[in-house]
Amino acid sequence: MGLFDFLSSQKKDSPVSAILPEQVYKVAEMQLKDIIAPSALGVEPKMLNLGTNVVRSFFVISYPHYLTDNWLSPLINLDKVFDVAIHITPLDTGEVMKTFQRKVAEVESQIMTREGKGLVRDPSLDVAYQDLESLRDGLIQAQEKMFDVSLYISIYGADEAEVDKTENQIKSMLESRLIYVKPALFQQEEAFLSTMPLGEDRLMIKNKLNTSPLSSFFPFVSFDLSSDKGILYGLNRHNGSLILFDRFGLENYNSIIFAKSGSGKSYATKLEILRTLMFDTEVIIIDPEREYEYLAESVGGRYFDISLTSGHHINPFDLPAPTEDESPAEVLRSNIVNLVGLFRVMLGGLTPAEDSIVDQAITETYALKDISPEVDFTKLEPPLLSDFETVLAGIDGSEDLQQRLSKYTKGTWSGFINQPSNVDINKKLVCFSIRDMEEELKPVAMYIITHYIWNSVRKDIRRRLLVVDEAWIMMKNDDTASFLFGLAKRGRKYYLGLATITQDVGDFLKSPYGLPIITNSSIQLLLKQSPSSIDIVQKTFNLTDEEKFLLLESGVGEGIFFAGLKHVAIKIVASYTEDQIITSDPSQLIQIKAMKKELDEQKTS
Repeated sequence: MGLFDFLSSQKKDSPVSAILPEQVYKVAEMQLKDIIAPSALGVEPKMLNLGTNVVRSFFVISYPHYLTDNWLSPLINLDKVFDVAIHITPLDTGEVMKTFQRKVAEVESQIMTREGKGLVRDPSLDVAYQDLESLRDGLIQAQEKMFDVSLYISIYGADEAEVDKTENQIKSMLESRLIYVKPALFQQEEAFLSTMPLGEDRLMIKNKLNTSPLSSFFPFVSFDLSSDKGILYGLNRHNGSLILFDRFGLENYNSIIFAKSGSGKSYATKLEILRTLMFDTEVIIIDPEREYEYLAESVGGRYFDISLTSGHHINPFDLPAPTEDESPAEVLRSNIVNLVGLFRVMLGGLTPAEDSIVDQAITETYALKDISPEVDFTKLEPPLLSDFETVLAGIDGSEDLQQRLSKYTKGTWSGFINQPSNVDINKKLVCFSIRDMEEELKPVAMYIITHYIWNSVRKDIRRRLLVVDEAWIMMKNDDTASFLFGLAKRGRKYYLGLATITQDVGDFLKSPYGLPIITNSSIQLLLKQSPSSIDIVQKTFNLTDEEKFLLLESGVGEGIFFAGLKHVAIKIVASYTEDQIITSDPSQLIQIKAMKKELDEQKTS
């Protein structure tokens, strides 16, 4: 009873002052229904006005002869606001059998009448007779039951035009499967109440279905994409469910992220790294922009600055110890092939003749240190780039190669790789920064680092994740791209997952190794895309137009998550503590540094 009703119910000769204030307060007190009810309700023949929104309800009038599994899936996963209600009422089998007997007799009579008149057999009657007989057998054997089924849909929109658009989408989607719907004209209120979670069918528009076709209604197939173990990648934007996956439980352990600058790709990667570390996984990062330094410090990892003036060095001539299924000859041969590829990158390409000279010089350089396929080289000191230069000087026709190589051994760049290795990646998290490396040398640095990581991975097999940020740098050169593809192909054997991240989709896919790396990645994440690259992304990932526009309109940390053949719309969410560790927002980073400085000053004082 509302306040107006309460006052009206009082006797007319009773003074208002006689009404107790407590009674007025209790009646005027806001109730739950006042909170959840719309501000206004308007009933029209084809829709309802609920406050500022519009809702229109439909019912299914007919189904096809055969219902396939998951036929509701496109409707349930439509990125619109709507309600679906299915009302199911079991029927008494005895009563159904009486009806069936009459129906079978009618159909059989029609068939015999046509035969008596000498008419051609009617295939529709024959099919109907076979279906009825088959269903009757199922009912007799208790393999089937009959049900009255009502299916209602209520769609919401800001205005009538939006509702009309959604209606056309739903009708087109269902009618392509021979399922026909109609709006509940002059019964919108009853239809709307039938779709509410009240368990009441007020419209009472039913279709009779047996168990088999009814089973195709269930489960509500949704874009639920999750496994029973792993880390949280984000939330499903369609239904709010969790997207949980363990990359090391998939067919390969690789992932790839495409996103425009500022869309949250590094944020998403750092969040995955932070959560992956909790599952006894070692993480190695190649960081082109020094974005992972604070993360490495926070978790007690190692951070190596690779530059011309850095004290951290990697010798590309280092050799890994052979594994149980490898011989020293195989390891040495593989390393020589990789070094030839490195020199192609360093020297700006090699002619066939130069390629042969470099191959010969590398072999002789190892021999200079008594390293050959016949010996155990695990305890021998590997050569340096200057040793290679010395050997190269003794080979005819290598003058041009020596001149191009000299800048790495004697010039400005001599401190980069002409030194013994002094980095140790025996930590839970290791990060190599190449931000301060000259642009011309970044592909060389990334090649050397990944090669060193690969040798370390093969030496001691453990669960590891290698993160290569701004991978387009490596994709610009065929040798570095080929090596990255080799990691994606062979990593699984050594329990290594490769996470490739890039913002330059065009450069990545221009490489002949771009698409193979994508296809060898079990997990793929597309975040917000730029209009200039969206078409190539749509073609590569076979996106619908709706998914294309979703990527164009996504906010930071929003996009599409692929796992195998399935994909969902994802929103990446971090806790407050995680956000403080992984944020790339400059304003937040300034605050964090200020707080850190203040704490350090307090400790010293």
